[in-house]
Amino acid sequence: MTANVNQLSDDDLTLTESAQQKMQELAGQVEESIEGVRVYATPGGCSGVNFGMTFTDQLSDEDNVREYEGFKLIVDNGTLGYLKGVEIDFVANDGDDARFVFNNLQPVGGGCGTCGSNTGGGCG
Repeated sequence: MTANVNQLSDDDLTLTESAQQKMQELAGQVEESIEGVRVYATPGGCSGVNFGMTFTDQLSDEDNVREYEGFKLIVDNGTLGYLKGVEIDFVANDGDDARFVFNNLQPVGGGCGTCGSNTGGGCG
């Protein structure tokens, strides 16, 4: 049975070219069948919310999906409320400091530095 999902747009959430390439690469390394990369939110962190990403093999009626080459990005309705207008980037600096960064996060409480500021930060 296929879930009734909504389509994500650039107004909802965007991925930089670097983030798209890295997610496509990672999705290609997964051996099991997956639906896509799920972005999720959990309480806590500098912005009042921590964000993470994981592979998922399930879709629900609460999900919003955007198809990219080689993978789907999946965000449930609750998480999407925190991510409206956010850009996900992949930053690889010299050494082992490579990570996904959520830019343009809007603070929802808490507040400890730039983590949840509108200038971006490495939350998650």
